[in-house]
Amino acid sequence: MADPKKAAANMGEDKKDDIMQNYESFKNYLGDKVHKGEKLGMDDEQLTKGAKRVADYLAEYEQPRNREEKVLNELWNVANEEERKHMAHVLVKLTK
Repeated sequence: MADPKKAAANMGEDKKDDIMQNYESFKNYLGDKVHKGEKLGMDDEQLTKGAKRVADYLAEYEQPRNREEKVLNELWNVANEEERKHMAHVLVKLTK
């Protein structure tokens, strides 16, 4: 998965808003990235690391734009590193 900071920088605000405004759009976007990673031969551990990098970026740089993202953001912010890895793994499973 690409560096989340670079991907966000290269993404127009309208596109980012489309993805982040609606939880289903966010899940679909992440699912598309997971699917592409699988096609490139990434295993679950690599996909989880990528999802964690995205979640770390979102927690630090983006404001939640709906209730579901708010819950995910709050959970992410109180979780320790090991718990975040587990949450990232669950997010990958959720998008499959």
